[in-house]
Amino acid sequence: MSVELDRLAGELTGVIDSVAAVFGSPADPTVDGELDCDPTRPGNLLCWQYGVRLEHTGEPERRLAEVVLPSLEERGWQAHDRSTPRELIARFSREGADFTVHVARASHAVAIIGSTRPVPA
Repeated sequence: MSVELDRLAGELTGVIDSVAAVFGSPADPTVDGELDCDPTRPGNLLCWQYGVRLEHTGEPERRLAEVVLPSLEERGWQAHDRSTPRELIARFSREGADFTVHVARASHAVAIIGSTRPVPA
């Protein structure tokens, strides 16, 4: 892995882990690795994907609105509402990186997944 991708992966992992901690623990990793980002020219652009899932969360909608959103906006992340009738979905982006927080309306399970901006391989 490149030095730049390693740095970006560390930053993304840190922010997703900090968001997951707001919802409780334990967070089970679901995705953690490199992704080839250019299907037309494989091996030229790479990004890092990272994701976690939390099954037993308390008041996830409130925590997302009252803790996660203001905290991330203070740190320069832009929030976008992508909610559906089945899921509360908040997408956050900054400097080419993005991640989404999915809260299942029925079970209140939380999934968080994101990727870094692409970097040359």
